[in-house]
Amino acid sequence: MRLPMVPAVAPAANVPSGQVLELPGRGNTYVYDSGPCDGPTYVLLHSLACTGLMTWYPALEAIREFGRVVIFDQRCHGQGISPPRMLLEDCADDVVALADVLGIDSFVPVGYSMGSLIAQLVWRRHRERVDGLVLCAAAAAVSRAQYERVATGLFAALIESLTPAPRRCQPAGAVTQGFLPDHQWVLGQFRSTSPGGITRAIAEVVRFDSTSWVGDIDVPTAVVVTMKDRAFGVARQKWLAEQIPDAVMVPIEA
Repeated sequence: MRLPMVPAVAPAANVPSGQVLELPGRGNTYVYDSGPCDGPTYVLLHSLACTGLMTWYPALEAIREFGRVVIFDQRCHGQGISPPRMLLEDCADDVVALADVLGIDSFVPVGYSMGSLIAQLVWRRHRERVDGLVLCAAAAAVSRAQYERVATGLFAALIESLTPAPRRCQPAGAVTQGFLPDHQWVLGQFRSTSPGGITRAIAEVVRFDSTSWVGDIDVPTAVVVTMKDRAFGVARQKWLAEQIPDAVMVPIEA
């Protein structure tokens, strides 16, 4: 009998722990902060259906070499704020609210996929706080094709039928025993987001459109183009990079 292939994941035993912080008037969220240091502050914004640490832990050590790193769970994801409706504009405002709580005057939003949309909105709504942008697997708008909307709806329904109720995440260091502990930790992070949260986030990603103003971005920007991306597509990523004045486009085979 041929056994199914198990996808590779990065080792998770050394993923740092964070803490729950209150954003006044907004709610509580789970935050990792490497602490003040020389260099810029990078606020890492995660992708759809993930938590902050789940998205960024493989790159965390490398990014910390360049400055302070802050990661947190976005609305409707993980241990993030749980509103009845998710708006990407509110997610962008959460970034600045967290910076205020941590005493950070300005920072570089680093967004991956859904996080890249939020990063763009942080610049648009709070440009005086933004030192630069790093947009990974990014787009100015996503395809609204009917088949994609149907597929994402079916995906959310499938997850709802198969996934246990959301639960509090365990620290990575606590998942050290049993079969495939790294995979257990990643799966636990994924399950910490409710199917309803995923559905609300999908609706917001489809609604997003920065095509009319993305060319106004006036801070140093890098656009990391993931050449194997199937969510936003390579053409949309390259188009985004071409619209932002002096943006540096960095293609990677991922």
